[in-house]
Order: sequence, then structure tokens, then C-alpha cells
Amino acid sequence: MAQSRCRRSFGSEHQRCLAQNIPSRHLHSLNAVPVDQPQFSNVKFLCAPQFAQSEERMFLREVTATFLFAAAAMAASHKPVCPGPAAPGTGRCHAHVVTDPHGHPKTTALPSGYGSTDFKTAYGLTSNGTAVTVAIVDAYNDPNIESDLGVYSKTYGLPSCTTANGCFKKVNQTGGTSYPATNAGWSLEIALDVETVHAVCPNCKILLVEATTSSFANLLKAEDYAIAHANIVSNSWGGDEFSGETTSTYDSHFNHIGNAITFSSGDTGYGVQYPASSQYVTAVGGTTLTLNANKTRKSETVWSGAGSGCSAYEPKPTWQHDTGCIRRTVADVAADANPNTGAAVYDTVRYQSHSGWFQVGGTSLASPIIAAVYALANNAASTTDGSYTYSHAGSLFDVTSGSNGSCGGSYLCAGKVGYDGPTGRGTPKGTGGF
Repeated sequence: MAQSRCRRSFGSEHQRCLAQNIPSRHLHSLNAVPVDQPQFSNVKFLCAPQFAQSEERMFLREVTATFLFAAAAMAASHKPVCPGPAAPGTGRCHAHVVTDPHGHPKTTALPSGYGSTDFKTAYGLTSNGTAVTVAIVDAYNDPNIESDLGVYSKTYGLPSCTTANGCFKKVNQTGGTSYPATNAGWSLEIALDVETVHAVCPNCKILLVEATTSSFANLLKAEDYAIAHANIVSNSWGGDEFSGETTSTYDSHFNHIGNAITFSSGDTGYGVQYPASSQYVTAVGGTTLTLNANKTRKSETVWSGAGSGCSAYEPKPTWQHDTGCIRRTVADVAADANPNTGAAVYDTVRYQSHSGWFQVGGTSLASPIIAAVYALANNAASTTDGSYTYSHAGSLFDVTSGSNGSCGGSYLCAGKVGYDGPTGRGTPKGTGGF
């Protein structure tokens, strides 16, 4: 019996599988069959026979089953980029990176994960936007972000976004150019945020404001600068709630009518984090987004890591009418967050000795998606806190299945018809809800 090899493609990494005991006369009939399952979105082809012999078919079925099991195990592996919990008085980023079988960040030579066309097609976003500025607040410095954004733009055929052409600007928390220390984890978060905004709103301007550290004191100084220079601000960080969050020391930084301020809801499942719990922001939950072959939205379910629930301190906004929480309920809206259906992110600041193309998710992905949709709608000046989506739910996809934890099966931790905690009113269906 001849031994042969059939080629399978895992994104850019070509892995070979042994197909033993297949008679050589049948090798010509092996062909490539696309895989449609969302958990295998990076698996481009599986080898399958077109010959009739039952033993040979059985053998290839066993090989395929083994391969799919291994692929599923790898697809299920990811870890937080900024491990928690955050220390009191600090925030941590909510990004999760896909890992290899050894638990190391998985990097590839070419993109692995969703890109601009995937997000825009799935969410019905037909415009590339205008020169609306989206500010992004993160901690620490990413020294390579402008050049990495250039690689990302070129790879996906997007407009160039640079300091020279006025599209991109990076400042510290007071607007200066003396940048903070570099932090590899936050650099990957920054790359996710900046590249996602550019992917969803290619013509938008981007203002990156880097806080000196991840303390709330510094992050809120950065927030003040961002809000003063843009009416859309994306944030992908947070920490545990605390009794003083509703005071002027904290919540007042977000109390700005006519500013759309998005915050990721968290990455550890059912439970509430601040500032997503603030009554003045749009709390962004997370989903698992599956696409059809033409990149249209196939399905969406609750991502198990999305934060949700009842705030312990924030008063209930007048525009929230659910009955399970006497105070503020998280979240308001949602977008793709599952790292296994996450975004391709290019980052050359070495994260745990890895650089290149990562696949990253978490509600850290969902927040800049929603901020960019606000920018495409170009309606932020007419919004009040997170209220707009509640009166325009017809322009959102309702996410009705999946769970992020245990809460007695209520809407606070499970996808339901209408409002639910993990996904709020739903995910973008065009820009009408924003």
C-alpha cells in the first residue's frame, strides 16, 4: 500500500495529514471540501475521497473525525491578554487572544480571524463613513501602532490612516507627545481597538489617547481629553464595581449628552464591571458571530464571557424598563466578542515573545465595533447616554440564545426575545439603531 499526504490549510499555516493505506490508484480522486462550521473558521479545507470503497470511506471518516476533534480543541483555547482581577482603583483590558495547544498566543504569517468585509457585511454596514473622529482610550503606550495600522490597512485594502494624512493621532492623557511606558498586553489591546475602528469605519479619523497607567485616575484623565476632542469614545477596560463610582470623582467623567461613550462589559461572564455599569455610557456585551460563505450573518448567540447583570450602585436610567434589576442593568447592545470568531489583529510589540497576526476577541472587540457604528451613523450629537438603541430596536438583530452564566435562567444571563443582559437590545443591523 502506498502512503500519501493530503494538504490541509489552517489559515496561513499549511499542516499536512497522513492518509495511510489508501491505494495509490485512488489518490487522484481526493479533493478539497469546504468546512462551514463556525468553530473551524480558520480551517479552509478538509480532504475527502470520491471513491466508493466502503473501507476507504470509513478510514477517511475516522481521520476526519480525529482532525475535527483536534481542531475543536484548539478553537476553544484562548486567554485574557490582561489577566485579572484588576486591583482596586485600576482597570484591566478585556481582550482575549487565541492560543496554541501549549497555551501560547497563536500567531500566523497571514490574517487569521474576521476582517473589515466580514464585520461590515455581517452587520449590514454599507458605508465607509466620513471624517468623524473616534477616540480610543487605553493605558500605556503602543510604540508601533501607526506602522502596524499601515500593515493592516494594506492587507485589507483599506484607506491609509496616518499622522501625515491627518487620519491618525496619538497623544498621552493630557494631549502631549511624551508617551507612557510600553506594555505588551495593552499594546495588543490598542492594536485591536485601533484596527477594529478602521476596519468598520475606514474613513473615520482615529484619536488614540494613552493613559500613563491603568489606574482609574489616569484612565479618567485620558477620558476627559478624549471627550473634549471627539464625541465618540471607545473603551475596552474595566474593573470591579465600588460604592464611590456614582460620585463626581468617577461618573461625572462620562456625563456628557451628545457623546457616545462605549465600554466593554467584561470578559468573565455573568457579573457587572465598572465603568460599563455607569448610567452615562453604552455598555457593550458580546456574542459569537457565525457567517455564511458570502460573509452575511448566519447566526449570533451570547458569548459565554460577556459581562451582564444588575449594578449594585448605579441608578436605573429612565430609558431602561426591565424589571429584574432595581438599578442599572448591563448591557445595552452587543457585537462579536468570542475569540474563536474574533478579529485578525496585527501587532509587532512582542506579546509573550510573539508578534505578527493574532486572533483576538472579548468584549474588547465589541466595544470598538459599536463605537465605529456610532461613527458611521454620524448621529452621536443627538444621543443621550446609551438610550438611543432602546427606541430604535427595529434596527438591531435580536440575540435570543446562549448564556454567560447561572442566574436561574432569567434574561440577566441568557439570550431572550427582546432585551437581555448579555446582549442588551441586540447587535447592529445597519446604522439605524445608533
